[in-house]
Amino acid sequence: MRRIAFALLALALCACGGGQKETPQDNSLTSQEKKDGWALLWDGKTTEGWRGAKLDAFPDHGWVIEDGVLKVLSSDGSESTNGGDIITTRLYKNFILKVDFKITEGANSGIKYFVDPTLNKGTGSAIGCEFQVLDDLRHPDAKLGVKSNRTLGSLYDLIPAPADKPFDINSWNTAQVVVQGNHVEHWLNGVKLLEYERNNQEWNALVAYSKYKDWPNFGNYEEGYILLQDHGDEVWYKNIKIKELK
Repeated sequence: MRRIAFALLALALCACGGGQKETPQDNSLTSQEKKDGWALLWDGKTTEGWRGAKLDAFPDHGWVIEDGVLKVLSSDGSESTNGGDIITTRLYKNFILKVDFKITEGANSGIKYFVDPTLNKGTGSAIGCEFQVLDDLRHPDAKLGVKSNRTLGSLYDLIPAPADKPFDINSWNTAQVVVQGNHVEHWLNGVKLLEYERNNQEWNALVAYSKYKDWPNFGNYEEGYILLQDHGDEVWYKNIKIKELK
């Protein structure tokens, strides 16, 4: 009788889906993610919700969508000289941002937030705080800056990520940025790399000794755009999701 009872219980659980975890699909949200307030920043198919950082529309070259992957294409390795950076079409304030990325050997790119595209209307990338996306072993930028603050996962040119961070160049990796007021965190593959407070004397002093020293109020904005960088190397992005916080 006990075996029969267990068998009937198992059948009931299978019939109602009880205990079964929903399998995540690329560029989509699970039922639980929807309940938790997550939203897609990219639908995996179109350019909706994104535009060129210095354009009114999405770039007509330099970026492609293939098989649910958003790719910035290889050009000459220069910063924002091909298709250029892309930014969200709206501003974000407090949020958890998740982005899956995969880089080719020697590649350089970045995920920026608190971006103001009007700050740098000339050549080069739009200005904002940057979660560095980089091949530390092969790209020369990893050896520049101060105390490795231009390596993968670092707050670019400001705060270095640990050298022993979890990363596999042959696989997809997940970058996460958490912003709650003046508190910011960088995560990589579920491990917190760094955290900092902005809008204070210590932050302003840090900026004053960086390449951002000449940009007014850098990193102190209440809100800004989110950006994916074209640095002339092929890098892939997918599963771009955001949860806005109060």
